[in-house]
Amino acid sequence: MALKVLSALDAAKTQYYHFKAIIIAGMGLFTDSYDLFCIPPIMRMIGRIYYPKIHRDKDPKDWFEVPASIASTLIAVALLGTVIGQLVFGRLGDRVGRRQVYGVSLMMMVVGSIGCGFTLSRLTSMVFLCFGFFRFLIGIGIGGDYPLSATIMSEFANKRTRGAFIAGVFSMQGFGILFSSVVTMTMCSIFKACADKLWAPAKLPLSVNVALVPPEADLTWRLILMIGAIPAAATYYWRMKMPETARFTALVEKNTLQAAMDMEKVLKVSLTSIREDVEMISTPNTRAALSNDYTFFSREFLRRHGRDLIAASINWFLVDIVFYSLNLFQYHAFQGHMTTKDDTNIYDDAWQVAKYQALVAICATIPGYFVTVYMIDYVGRVAIQAAGFLFMAVTLFTIAKINHGGWGTNQGTPFMILYGLTFFFSNFGPNTTTFIVPAELFPARFRATCHGISGAVGKVGAIIGSVGFLWASRDHPNGLGVSHTLMAMGGVCILGFLVTYFFTRETMGRSLEENENVDEFAGVVFIRFWPKKFWVKINNETPVNENLPRL
Repeated sequence: MALKVLSALDAAKTQYYHFKAIIIAGMGLFTDSYDLFCIPPIMRMIGRIYYPKIHRDKDPKDWFEVPASIASTLIAVALLGTVIGQLVFGRLGDRVGRRQVYGVSLMMMVVGSIGCGFTLSRLTSMVFLCFGFFRFLIGIGIGGDYPLSATIMSEFANKRTRGAFIAGVFSMQGFGILFSSVVTMTMCSIFKACADKLWAPAKLPLSVNVALVPPEADLTWRLILMIGAIPAAATYYWRMKMPETARFTALVEKNTLQAAMDMEKVLKVSLTSIREDVEMISTPNTRAALSNDYTFFSREFLRRHGRDLIAASINWFLVDIVFYSLNLFQYHAFQGHMTTKDDTNIYDDAWQVAKYQALVAICATIPGYFVTVYMIDYVGRVAIQAAGFLFMAVTLFTIAKINHGGWGTNQGTPFMILYGLTFFFSNFGPNTTTFIVPAELFPARFRATCHGISGAVGKVGAIIGSVGFLWASRDHPNGLGVSHTLMAMGGVCILGFLVTYFFTRETMGRSLEENENVDEFAGVVFIRFWPKKFWVKINNETPVNENLPRL
């Protein structure tokens, strides 16, 4: 039987605290996307400051480029930190409590963001060494925030609107992308207005082979990074004021009275209506409800949840290969519409990169999140995820086909619309649902751990995708070229569709405890819809055996 405190949570009406929790939990995701997507315009500025040589024998689009080895390392170390953070904080969230470690991950993001603005000297090697270290620290904090935010929101929400609430937390990523672009454009505009002289490289005499950059430009990119600490720091107090989730307290710590008291503080639920659990905790039925004591990664765990963990991890791995590649390098697709580097100064160059990132966020990324929030508890997670993967594949195959001339050429309006639709369907699709599903499938004592494992595998995909895209998308013979790279990503999306369709289990409309109690066939037959077909076949062709598990 279900504990009354958990039944009350599942049936609770949508209240003010639910929305407050979305903001508190979502601010980590907001900071995550801010720190990640302010990097493309910042790297344009760093390239001019630390690699200012003008190579007049090369195409201007290749001027002031940070070496690919350094750029890929800076991306990889942040994502590697995220992998570590997801594994460590996910496990800690299940061992010592979600609330106990929630503030630690946030403070690591704050310290890392501030630290990125400081270096021991202006030597190029020291700048990148310190930058990489603090990016790694940010990554650990961001990684810890993923499983904790998803788990906390899933355990506070009611079962009717749980998907929308978790999607609401994740949608803060879109606003983080937009905010990072707005901050970058604002800072560049302020420093440009205060600059004495700004020279475009094309207007310099031929005898000058180094771009002239104002010395205060080195402060600009540092301030942009440090501003990312403000939203995270602003919510630290409220995170520390949050009570532990009732499900962790009741099911893991087995303290139903404290769970009821904590829930009464934040939700309009009367303690008298759920306190019966205190008297009933020693009854046989209640002991049976709490008697699942199999250990993590035991044979029983793998039988019950192995398929779900593998499917969630693979889906996240596949979508992150594509999502991070397209987002981190989206400015490449707009190069044909941008002023070339030889005709623009350092501030205008970074400003136009941020402008196009903001345009994509407003027109495609944020609408995709909003549609998911509205539809997910009506359509379901599996349908949205499968359709998202499929439509991403279609758009990627199409833009690969109509691509002409690689990056840096004007691809035309159809290319830009289809490119934007890829972002829309990634967010109204697997980018959001892969964050939601692991928070709903697993028992309370393993929930954050399993979410952390799924997310860590996903971030391995992000490392492969972003670093691989950086090298593969270069023109032949140095790389595969743009079209072939886009085709490969379309193939990844097709694989994601198949894994979703055949192996991912729907979680909509059921309590978290119902989702963890899978049918016996789940551990025997790996493909999710075969048991039902198998059972129908038995009923049609043979007498019913009452000993067989029903589906």
